Amino acid sequence: MRLRHIEVIQALLQTSHLGTAAEMLQLSVAEVEGILRDAEGQLGFMLFASVRGRLQATREARELHVEIAHVYEAIEPLQRLASSLKQYQAPPLRIICTPPLAEHLLPHSIAALRRRIPDVPCSLLAQPTRDIVRSLLLRESDLGLSLHDPEHSDIHCQAIAQGKLQLLAPHGWLQPKQKYIALQDLAGQALLGLEGHDPLNAVFDSKLQALRPAPVIQTRVQTHQMMRCMVEAGEGLAIVDPFTARGAKASGLDVCPVSPAVPISLYALTLANATPSPATQTLLAIITEQATTLLTS
Repeated sequence: MRLRHIEVIQALLQTSHLGTAAEMLQLSVAEVEGILRDAEGQLGFMLFASVRGRLQATREARELHVEIAHVYEAIEPLQRLASSLKQYQAPPLRIICTPPLAEHLLPHSIAALRRRIPDVPCSLLAQPTRDIVRSLLLRESDLGLSLHDPEHSDIHCQAIAQGKLQLLAPHGWLQPKQKYIALQDLAGQALLGLEGHDPLNAVFDSKLQALRPAPVIQTRVQTHQMMRCMVEAGEGLAIVDPFTARGAKASGLDVCPVSPAVPISLYALTLANATPSPATQTLLAIITEQATTLLTS
């Protein structure tokens, strides 16, 4: 099969009509019909049958559709790169971060970057740290941002800002102007937990379990953002990173650091021995500035 065959089959699967497919591909109906017949001739089976004026995909066409979708997924990055080369003569700036950083820090940093370099194209993804490392190693991303140090020999990890783990509580749970929550004050409280191993909470969890009575954890979720949503729903208290806490405070939840303080760092991850582009260096400086301001305010 040629790529032109695949384009016609995909268009007909989407439209079920020769005329509409022809308009989509900017071809004549006769050209679309000829390409379809050529594809069917090469394959040795029918792909579409005419049913009441519309084209109905055969079983074989529907099975091919799954692989055709994979072809288009593989072509999409090539199309984006070609577009960026045409418009900007430079590839897009590809950033990948953990979910807490995608809500506030990264969007505001990209907006600031856009004011300095208006034409730089950007690609943004939110993934857990293990997927950030994988993306950097495969050279699918240029810059990773995480609250964990992956301790990988092929990844350069730089701490660019530091904050503290925070308590989230329903509005009114804390005393007015309360500046911190003592660890002992969490004894016997209903707390939300995280599924799996989370380096941010591993040491802190052992301290919680040493309290008497120990906190009660009846609900476990996957991310700090989900913990915030559960607190908003009245499910209990949560210990989260300062970036999640920032958004929670803006939405009306009570927020304060835990005492004794549990420090947490923001890390910039890049491929070791790789030289960041000027746009990447500019963005990293912006992120460092904005994260420091956010975490110390």
